[in-house]
Amino acid sequence: MRAAGVELPETPSPVAAYVSATVAAGFVYTAGQIPRVDGELISPGRVGEDVSVEQARAAAERGALQAISAIKSVATDLDRVERIVKLTVFVRSAPGFTGQPAVADGASTLFQQVFGEAGKHARSAVGVAELPLGSCVEVEVVARLRD
Repeated sequence: MRAAGVELPETPSPVAAYVSATVAAGFVYTAGQIPRVDGELISPGRVGEDVSVEQARAAAERGALQAISAIKSVATDLDRVERIVKLTVFVRSAPGFTGQPAVADGASTLFQQVFGEAGKHARSAVGVAELPLGSCVEVEVVARLRD
């Protein structure tokens, strides 16, 4: 599926006991998306140690693509997305690394490319010690749907 010139991947299967996205009171909540291509984790490691900011930014963009795919899986049509409300990007960070916002920009930029003005969102970029499967980033989104 293409959205604003972007090729969406299939919605990744959850790696544990949860769903990729759920709808409640007109909002879509996605599960955290770790960046995978053909089932393989991309850029595993710690940002600022094993993974460059550029690699992590690309991984955050991939996580955002997967999140959009998860949103579509429950909304059925991306035209129903009224607004991307909140984006949280968790960054597996080396000690002393403080560039989480630059990494999260990979996801933020993609949402604005795909959804235009409706893709502008509130955001948190959080440095963490570990992420599932050794991922360098995890992307989580809240979106508002039109009725």
